[in-house]
Amino acid sequence: MTSEDPGEPFDVFAARRQKLAALRAAGVDPFPHAYPGVESIAAVRAAHETLETGEETDVAHRVAGRLAARRGQGKMAFLDLVDRSGRIQLQARVDELGSGGMAALLDLDLGDLLGVDGVALRSRRGELTLRVTAFELLAKSLRPPPDKHHGLSDVETRFRHREADLIANEEVRETFVTRARVISAIRRHLDEQGFIEVETPILQPLYGGASARPFITHHNALGRDLYLRIATELYLKRLIVGGLERVYEIGKNFRNEGLSPKHNPEFTVIEWYEAYADYLDVAVRFEDLIRFVTREVGYSGEYDFQSPWRRETLSGAILDRTGIDIRVASDRDALAAAMTARGLQVPEQDSWPQLVDELVSKHVEPALVQPTLLLDFPLGLSPLAKRHRSEPGLVERFEAFVGGMEIANAFTELNDPDDQRARFEAQRALAIAGDAEAQPYDEAFIEALELGMPPTGGIGIGIDRLVMLLTGQRTIREVVLFPAMRD
Repeated sequence: MTSEDPGEPFDVFAARRQKLAALRAAGVDPFPHAYPGVESIAAVRAAHETLETGEETDVAHRVAGRLAARRGQGKMAFLDLVDRSGRIQLQARVDELGSGGMAALLDLDLGDLLGVDGVALRSRRGELTLRVTAFELLAKSLRPPPDKHHGLSDVETRFRHREADLIANEEVRETFVTRARVISAIRRHLDEQGFIEVETPILQPLYGGASARPFITHHNALGRDLYLRIATELYLKRLIVGGLERVYEIGKNFRNEGLSPKHNPEFTVIEWYEAYADYLDVAVRFEDLIRFVTREVGYSGEYDFQSPWRRETLSGAILDRTGIDIRVASDRDALAAAMTARGLQVPEQDSWPQLVDELVSKHVEPALVQPTLLLDFPLGLSPLAKRHRSEPGLVERFEAFVGGMEIANAFTELNDPDDQRARFEAQRALAIAGDAEAQPYDEAFIEALELGMPPTGGIGIGIDRLVMLLTGQRTIREVVLFPAMRD
């Protein structure tokens, strides 16, 4: 149902098809190849900010966009044209266009793509307007747009047909413009800090760099299975070994996990690695980056990104919120007993690291609303992080939380090949015991470390989740153009 036709949708489609046929019969190309010289509507509006009410000019502009509204008929009518940058009113007059041109313009349907030449004026109601001197149909819309009064509100339809969502909802367009600006700001900041952007394989012979189930595909020419990457970490650290010293990659990772407000099976991450730095250096650079990005996009929401982030240790955060000291309950049975004693759920098959993650995700993470760093993780949770220099049993790692959600994970990177080999062996044991998300043994990475990797700090930041925070969205599907959907 649309604002144009209260009847059956088939009638609307049929009517538009009839108009298409009539245009072609009249020799009009309803899908021309180009329309050069277009200005954005925002630029036109900016050029006439000081124009007084009722004032006319002889300044000509060419704009293009989608026909969004129409008022009036006969000798004068007003239409609204929308492009990515905004909306502008058009004034159509029969003494300018002639009776044939006026009729052709008014016969267009809402949703049609239209190019317009016009002269700027300010209407008596104060609205910047282009008086149409010429126009051209640029694409005939054969499907009616969503109802202009009610928009497109059905969630399933919005996500499955994002193009219609973008047409109907200006705030959705703004969300994805903001997303693009966030990524651009990240690139600009890191480039200015001497980092270089690189690209590493998405199809990998062995996945790694995180604890997650991979997607598996098959390469026919190679005759072997490959994995969609779950992280860029191990390849990026091999580039540090190679002497690139400061590298970053922005790209998609893929994890074969469930859907949730915070999870999509493919998601966008920025990872960077810096030689001669540790996790505390990374924390400083991370906070500087977030301050820069939030200023660049004009963020003014509920989270304080300009002040230094709160810092807690992981074990302290768990102890404060659950009464369980994971430094004492340092094996699976002891931790399970402590959780049971406090009435907390203990999944039967979970390993000690998984139980710690359960405590963090259910009892700590939701309480971390303002920007917070959790530091110093247990060794068993962090197979790729360097041992803590002063705290036995811990590694130098932090995770960043805002709005009750993790957005970043950082290490002082493990660069001792013998220690890394032992960690991989421990992960292999967890996998044999049933942990499907354990880190696989990567001999190629060990061989790279044996060449010598300098002291290095690294971080991964979830772009989707960061954009959620900066745009006030509560689900990741609102910031991914085409999210994964169930049948």
